[in-house]
Amino acid sequence: MADFGDLRVSGELTVPAWELSEAFVRASGPGGQNVNKVSSAVQLTWVVEASSIPAEIKARFAKLYGSRMTNDGRIIVEASEHRSQPMNREAARKRLAQMIQKASIRPKRRIATRPTAGSVRRRIKAKKRRGEIKSLRGDVTPED
Repeated sequence: MADFGDLRVSGELTVPAWELSEAFVRASGPGGQNVNKVSSAVQLTWVVEASSIPAEIKARFAKLYGSRMTNDGRIIVEASEHRSQPMNREAARKRLAQMIQKASIRPKRRIATRPTAGSVRRRIKAKKRRGEIKSLRGDVTPED
């Protein structure tokens, strides 16, 4: 049985258990008569802005998953792929941990580069060739 305390994202990054809230709802899909009786799906809610994780990770998380967040800054991760509540609970926690892990990776700084002179020449040559082909497509009108 898994431990449902703090959410360990990486070696140095942990989300305390008090920041997470879970709601159990009925899942759609297969399950026979059981699906109407048992609330096995999990909705894991985490308030990003009120979290204790570093501000730069919060900002990257909001940039990556802002469209999935509610207006008050909460992210809701839903898991209903398993028939058992503990497995869905673990799946939701794992998914949230992966999302935070992805946000914790600092993106590489882009180094601006210029195209080489040869590549510019080849591009312009190809554009001129393409323009010539298109200019030959015009209406052919007989001259009287």
